[in-house]
Amino acid sequence: MEPVVQWVRTSWTKQSRGGPPAAQRNAAPVALALPAEAAPLVHEVLQGESDEFRPHSTTQLALPVDGVQLRHVDGRLRVQLDASPWGMPQRHRRPPAVLLKPGEWVRWHFNYRFVGSCGGDWSYRLDTLNVAHGQVSVDRFLGEPTYVVDERAYLR
Repeated sequence: MEPVVQWVRTSWTKQSRGGPPAAQRNAAPVALALPAEAAPLVHEVLQGESDEFRPHSTTQLALPVDGVQLRHVDGRLRVQLDASPWGMPQRHRRPPAVLLKPGEWVRWHFNYRFVGSCGGDWSYRLDTLNVAHGQVSVDRFLGEPTYVVDERAYLR
């Protein structure tokens, strides 16, 4: 059984931290329909403030996936999200890996604040990782996950 991975990355600046822009950002999806290709599949979706949070996707028909550890263990898929070393706040205690049986899937949320190298302006990002063990339908990630890991933190 091969994994199906969907990364949904939403990025913004302080202009979208409150009011109507924040409502638009919060309405951005954390999952979308998958392309029709077979597993293994990596579907990456980027949506940002500069484009009014419209999703733009790419598909890769191979593994590995940067930022996530995937390994088969006794018929299950072990999933562990790697945190960006550049994002704040640092998480010193992280949840354990998730073990997926065939047909199960996990939704893993993780957010960051980044300091810009030119001028020090902050930017923000919410990463949502959806991973399924085995072949799935195109609407698989639009339903309720088997597991949810929420590592979102207060970002100031």
